[in-house]
Amino acid sequence: MFERYTERSRRVIFFSRYEALQYGSPMIAPEHILLGLMREDKTIPARFFPNRNSLNVDLMRREVEDRIVVRDRIPQSAELHLSPETKRILFWANEESRHLKTRHIGPEHLLAGLLREERSVAAEILFAYGLRLQEVREEIVRIGGST
Repeated sequence: MFERYTERSRRVIFFSRYEALQYGSPMIAPEHILLGLMREDKTIPARFFPNRNSLNVDLMRREVEDRIVVRDRIPQSAELHLSPETKRILFWANEESRHLKTRHIGPEHLLAGLLREERSVAAEILFAYGLRLQEVREEIVRIGGST
């Protein structure tokens, strides 16, 4: 499933799983993907925002964390599944990669996938900060594909 994913995007998925475990979630949700993106590299979301110079990634992270339902921690060995929304995000990331004619799926494609899952908490927060899908696509083209 993750053959086309770059090392960095695989780390995002790994960190997303870690975040889900920390909050006791039985599934990896879109919010965990966004937290995983921020944990992998704080500059990933910041690169794509129109007001990137004033973006406070730590504040954004706290907003995401405040919207997550906290349950008892789950053991690290627990098998977590992807939520239906997260499955769609991964599908959208793949579609974005193909649409933009990039060989690999990088963190920026995951970010685009998050934005395409418009009804998720993660997308709501990204939209509230002014991020738009078209801007992400333009930046992916500008940086030449995948990181």
